[in-house]
Amino acid sequence: MFKPTVGPIIGHTTTNQTRIFLRGKPHKDTLVFAGIRYRQSGDLHWNKGLFTQLADSRDLSDVIVLNNLAADTEYEYQAGWFTSMNPAHTEATFAQLPLQWPAEVYRLRTQSDKNTAPRAYIVGSCRYLRMTAGVPSAPHLGDRIFASINRLAQHAEPPISAMLMTGDQVYVDDLNFIAPDREYNEILSKYRTAFSQAHIGKLMAGVPTYMILDDHEIEDNWPANKTTADEHLFNNAMRAYQLYQASHSPAHELNSAGTISHPLKHYWYQFTNGDIEWFVTDTRTRRTLAGERRILDTEQEQALCDWLIHSPARVKFVVTSVMFYPDRQRLGDDAWKAFPEQRLRLLEIIRTHGIKNVIFVSGDVHGSLTSCLSHSEDTDFEVHTIVSSPLCNSKWLPYAKASTFILDQPLAQTAAGDYRHELLGNVISQDNFAHLIVDTEQIQVRYHDREGRLLQSTRIHLR
Repeated sequence: MFKPTVGPIIGHTTTNQTRIFLRGKPHKDTLVFAGIRYRQSGDLHWNKGLFTQLADSRDLSDVIVLNNLAADTEYEYQAGWFTSMNPAHTEATFAQLPLQWPAEVYRLRTQSDKNTAPRAYIVGSCRYLRMTAGVPSAPHLGDRIFASINRLAQHAEPPISAMLMTGDQVYVDDLNFIAPDREYNEILSKYRTAFSQAHIGKLMAGVPTYMILDDHEIEDNWPANKTTADEHLFNNAMRAYQLYQASHSPAHELNSAGTISHPLKHYWYQFTNGDIEWFVTDTRTRRTLAGERRILDTEQEQALCDWLIHSPARVKFVVTSVMFYPDRQRLGDDAWKAFPEQRLRLLEIIRTHGIKNVIFVSGDVHGSLTSCLSHSEDTDFEVHTIVSSPLCNSKWLPYAKASTFILDQPLAQTAAGDYRHELLGNVISQDNFAHLIVDTEQIQVRYHDREGRLLQSTRIHLR
């Protein structure tokens, strides 16, 4: 067997299940299969393994689901791919083959079943990796921050429950002004390169990673700049996104056999870790820019509102790849600033229903900050935002700073009162990632630079 060409990537992980993405390699005139075998750490014997046939239509990739795991338990696993001329293979016949598994042993941990256990998360976005003629330029620049995240994850207490990558994991459009990538194979090549570098590969092989797209997975400021000729680009970009980012996410339901169900209904999704829940929104592909402007389609907005109102979660994180607030002085029309009516509806839902501990998590702006939103007449209302961006900036793009944002005006003014916000610390204007630690009383928001050094720490007190 051979080491995966991309992956393994640990995706959605619960107390008793995990999803693992991996890719093989085309092999002329033979069938390609992938397999994973696993055991609890400390056990001597591997299980018989799980296997799947890889298809060209999925870029020789697939997701293997490990079921019936034990909660809060470390597992070891091996992953690889191989070829065979026999199309009639089953898991039983694979078990009889003299397979030589790749030597590397990976480790993962299932989620704790203790409802109020402290949890920790890594949040980041905007990882720029310039590609020239299909080859990354100075690839170490786009990968080095993940070495720092790996070091933190190895010693973190509580353990890292997940990494949230909140947009622009790849820059499909990085050479738009010279030679834009629009064809499916060109976009696939970017994903293979971006996700197979050493440090990000090590991180995603051991930490559950949840992703959502932003504009650069398609084209800058999508769909505002869309033309009729871009439909071809969009279809190709979303096919690649579904394979490499959505395939291992909770957006996919499982069928009765415990495997991934196709096709995908939508890109937004929810997941739960004890009494902490996440709602990851799709603020790109369901926008309406004419008539009644929407950044979320009607179905998604209704699902989000129902979740906010009815979920019993103690802490509710809402991921939105573009900033919920504060608004930018310039170039804000790509974010929630351009959809004030829909934003106000969500805020009024939170306020009038007395929903506590709602935190909006985003990236996009190439700067990081933590902020608190209050209401002039309703002292019980409070909403926070945590922004983490970028993981790796382009030298052509500026970093955000405090003067980038509108901080001296109310976010919204209504007959019932004004929504006002304030920063909880400085705006960070360099490559960074956020380390969130959630316990019973507070959320610690710790920003680290690309070498892992602590830049800033703030606290959000839970109610």
